[in-house]
Parts: sequence; structure tokens; C-alpha cells
Amino acid sequence: MLAKRVIPCLDVKDGKVVKGKSFVNLKDVGYPPDLAAEYSKEGADEVVFLDITATRESRRTVLGLVKETAQKVFVPLTVGGGIRTAEDMHQALLAGADKVSVNSAAVSHPELISECAGRFGRQCVVVAIDAKRTAPGRWEVYTRGGSQPTGIDALKWAAEAEDRGAGEILLTSIDTDGQKDGYDIPLTKAVVDETSVPVIASGGCGSMEHIYQVFAQTDCSAALAASIFHYRECTVGRVHDYLRERGIEVR
Repeated sequence: MLAKRVIPCLDVKDGKVVKGKSFVNLKDVGYPPDLAAEYSKEGADEVVFLDITATRESRRTVLGLVKETAQKVFVPLTVGGGIRTAEDMHQALLAGADKVSVNSAAVSHPELISECAGRFGRQCVVVAIDAKRTAPGRWEVYTRGGSQPTGIDALKWAAEAEDRGAGEILLTSIDTDGQKDGYDIPLTKAVVDETSVPVIASGGCGSMEHIYQVFAQTDCSAALAASIFHYRECTVGRVHDYLRERGIEVR
């Protein structure tokens, strides 16, 4: 069994890391390179940098900030937000990203996944899926920072993304995002069961126990968290220790 990963997330808006609930009511919590450096030193398995308003503002990711962040971390860095073309992905990789996340553009142009996987290798391609529950056992894909419903079934889209070359899926539940009541276990389990690539669970972490629960109750490969780290409720190292004490293998 592969060791589980604990991943701090930097949601970036106007050059600052922000945190909100269900993608709204955002508050500044810090400067991306500084927070990334801190989490890297604490033992984060990876760091995710998401420029959360790039797509809605019809602009590309702020690459200067990505480069500064990449220079301060010594763990894999995933970058997303505003990635519309394979060349955008190329520029993000040149700026220091190890992996690049695509979301809205991949939904609009699914062939982008295949193009990027063919050009850079599927290990570099992360497909981010923002999903909202519509009925028991059913979830809809949303794009443009969680603001645009698409009518696309999230499970079918996850399977198609894998078929087209996604090396990993970053799965965020809009329903649980920022609520700090725990991950969306049914959604996470459903997507994990539908695919064979690693799935990162995201949205809703409010404690170390929530990270344990998502690993214990699903076969997701990683858990993404923001608030508990940004507000210093715990450190990545403490989460690793907590998981080991409960029989979860971590790096």
C-alpha cells in the first residue's frame, strides 16, 4: 500500500492566500511563498497552489508568484488556476511547478488533458473536479471557481479524465468546502471507486480526526487541508504522528 499524503493548500487571490466557505466569503491569511516555505519545513508531502480567481477573471496564473513559491519549497508543488492551454501548463512547469492542475478548460475542451499528458507525461497532469451534490449518489461538476454548473456527472467526468490521461484527480466538494465538518466521504469514495488514479480529497477538513476519517473510510491517496494549517490549529508533522498512531501509513 502506498503511503498517504498530507497536502496543505494555498488558495491564492490578489497575491494573498485566502480562505472562505463554499468558495465565498474569502479572508486573507498570508503570503504564498512564506506559508509554502513553512509547510515544506514542517514536513508537508506536497503543496498545492491554486490561483482561484484566474479563470473567472479570464487571466493566466500569476507565474512570478509561482516561481517565488517554488524557490522556497523542497517538496512537490502543484499549481492550478487559469490554465487554458498546453502552453500555459508548460509555462507553469518552467516556473517551478512539478504538476499542473486543470479544471474549467479541461471541461470545456477535454482534449486538453490528452494533449498535456502526451506532451509532458501524465504524471504532470492533475485534473481538478469541483463537485456539488444534486441527489443521493449523484454530483454535478462546477467550473469557474465553483460558480458555474455544467450539468456533467462528476463520476463520469472523473472516469473520462482518467481515460484521457489524467495522472491524478484533485476532488473538492463544494458542499463541504470551508465548513470544517469533515470531508465529503460519499463523494470521495464514489470517485475513488470509479477511477484507478490517485485521488486527493479536498473540502471540509476541520481537524486531524477528519484526515484520519477520510483515509480510514476511503481509498483516497491524499488529503488536502487549509484552515487547520493556516490558523495553526495543528502542524503537518503533528498530523503525520496522529495518523501513524492510528495505523495509517504516511510518508
